[in-house]
Amino acid sequence: MTATQRRVLLLAHTGRAEARAVAAEFVSGLTGAGIVVRLLASEAKDLGLYDGDGGVEVTESETDASRDCELTVVVGGDGSILRAAEVTHDSGTPVLGVNLGHVGFLAEAEPEEVGPTITAIVAGSYTVEDRLTLEVRVVHAGQVLAETFAVNEASVEKAARERMLEVVVEVDDRPLSRWGCDGVVCATPTGSTAYNFSAGGPVVWPDVEAICLVPLSAHALFARPMVVGPRSRIAIDVLDRPDGSGVLWCDGRRTVDLPPGARIEIERGRHPVRLARLHQAPFTDRLVAKFGLDVEGWRGEGERRLQRGGGTTS
Repeated sequence: MTATQRRVLLLAHTGRAEARAVAAEFVSGLTGAGIVVRLLASEAKDLGLYDGDGGVEVTESETDASRDCELTVVVGGDGSILRAAEVTHDSGTPVLGVNLGHVGFLAEAEPEEVGPTITAIVAGSYTVEDRLTLEVRVVHAGQVLAETFAVNEASVEKAARERMLEVVVEVDDRPLSRWGCDGVVCATPTGSTAYNFSAGGPVVWPDVEAICLVPLSAHALFARPMVVGPRSRIAIDVLDRPDGSGVLWCDGRRTVDLPPGARIEIERGRHPVRLARLHQAPFTDRLVAKFGLDVEGWRGEGERRLQRGGGTTS
């Protein structure tokens, strides 16, 4: 193989028959066009493929699976795409999702669009959109307990259902408020339609660089969702109480236990998540389609042109 050999990493939720069928179609289409398809060993086994099979590469390591790959194709739901974001975090390889989930906000294609998607990959006719991520650090007694990142959100939550979590929230090195609450969600614009949305936070358009801050069931007069700037630094101090332990969740996938007195520091991530796009449709259209929003009564472009004197409608 030459140094210019094109490679695509393929990740699939191979526990589902539909995902295996779609993944096999991608392998066949891409290798048939001369593109090497790299697979994780466990997923290659589920697909009945082996290293060297007609343009297939198999790797045992997730940490460098996307090395030298121009694109990562993910077959599954948003959870699978978040997993792909973990795999590609250091390499910065763009991720293209094929939706097999329910809503699939992060996905770019549906299963019935596999053929056109393969054609677009072969032709290189896709764009790449960089999305803001979060960098998250947990500090306790002067020691860093954990460092991680989030594509959708980082949430600090109570560890025991029957207890409240006592926290003090700080923004840009200044105290904001103290809450007895179920937790606090810090979300990116990408994650604004996920946990943030369910918690009553605002939907933020992806090209707006900001961080959402949403208290969960806070016992306080001032406990509204807030939006801070992309360069703001948020800190959440878990008050040092005997029953004050909590848990940090990042993208609903990675957890860190928070002892009383822990401090969680959140700021813009150094590495964006890179999403490959096949379509240039406005985010408004995606929002309407994914949430099934009622837009009956919209008069459309024709009516507005008529009002401006720019033509007639039929």
